[in-house]
Amino acid sequence: MPTAPPATRPDPAHTRRHRVFFGVTTALVVLFMAASSAPSPLYVVYQHMWGFSPTILTVVFAIYVFGLLAALLTVGRLSDHVGRRPVLTGAILLEILALVLFLLAGDTLALCVARLCQGIATGAGISVLGAALVDLAPPHAKHHAGTVNSVAPTGGLALGALGCGALVQFGPEPTRLVYAILLVGMVVSALAVILMPETVNRRPGALGSLSPRAGIPSHLRPHIAPVIPVLIATWALGGLYFSLGPSVAAGVFGLTNHLIGGIVITLLCGVAAVTSFTLRGVPAPRLLVPAAAGLGLGTLLALVGVHDDNIAFGVVGTVVAGAGFGAGALASFGTVARIARPQERGALIAAVYVISYLAFSVPAVIAGFADTHYGLRPTTEVYTLVVLALTLVALALRTAFNRPEPPAPLTPLTPAPVREPREASPVHTP
Repeated sequence: MPTAPPATRPDPAHTRRHRVFFGVTTALVVLFMAASSAPSPLYVVYQHMWGFSPTILTVVFAIYVFGLLAALLTVGRLSDHVGRRPVLTGAILLEILALVLFLLAGDTLALCVARLCQGIATGAGISVLGAALVDLAPPHAKHHAGTVNSVAPTGGLALGALGCGALVQFGPEPTRLVYAILLVGMVVSALAVILMPETVNRRPGALGSLSPRAGIPSHLRPHIAPVIPVLIATWALGGLYFSLGPSVAAGVFGLTNHLIGGIVITLLCGVAAVTSFTLRGVPAPRLLVPAAAGLGLGTLLALVGVHDDNIAFGVVGTVVAGAGFGAGALASFGTVARIARPQERGALIAAVYVISYLAFSVPAVIAGFADTHYGLRPTTEVYTLVVLALTLVALALRTAFNRPEPPAPLTPLTPAPVREPREASPVHTP
């Protein structure tokens, strides 16, 4: 009579390899986001060198977001079919091309082309990296991926803005040095990806996955719906700081040092990263109301600062809003890491990023055109009021979603429903 094969234990070397590349993937998220925020402190320099209007600056910003959203809508699900490594390799190569174009840029057209390539590369990269983090996290600790997916992007944005601001102010070749440093980092990253373990087996449907589509699987919508209002408010605030923050520092508060422009963004994103890490053990649903409250209070304080030319209020408001930003990001990606099945991760993370960047970009693009016609201060005040209104809506909707469900009738012969999908092993066969 044949005997059953003995149970196999996880290979320690295999586990260590996944742990190492979980760290590598985290570093790649930081690098991609740092590269995406690096041009922000340089926009004032480009504007002075080439003499273009705020409207052109808005076009450059919009082109980046257009490329990013196009990649999320098309490439976001591709790694669920062909694997994480091929898609990530393509994203890194395109990012390298974008950085070379930034190095060679001599006019606004070249800047637009470079920013478009960077948007596509970032959209493809962050979606596959977010899914890879969940794949590589230990099966018993998938929440680690949610923590990294909230801490690493905001930390990368802060690092890129601060580093670029410092290099522009104190370093040589302000429009080239930062891109040269990032280019070296991307080349090293490409070599690291060659050694990265593949966590997804190929399955049919790769070409079909490229058709533009945004959606959340129906069985996940009840879990995602409470997160969306806070997600929108969070990234609308981010759009305010990235589009107008350095200009407000210079035009409203008279702080013309280029490093200050980077510090404005770093203060928001750095506090967000620290907050996400500090609250990493708090269940995601419990973070939604504090996130919306922090965003609302911080935005109100920042509005007072802009209206009254009060730097102290602006700084305190940014810190409080940054804490709300971090809590909101942690709640969002913590929810995704907890509920998504392996074959859904790339698509779901792409959908979350689509919502995030629409909230990030649409108000910012409108604000850019308004700045040209109505001035910086009125535009900033109206934008801030819109963000404040969004946080109030998020609070109201969260309260509505948070109503307790009526208890299900007890039936001894019927097993209790499973409310959370069980996590699968990082390496799986779809």
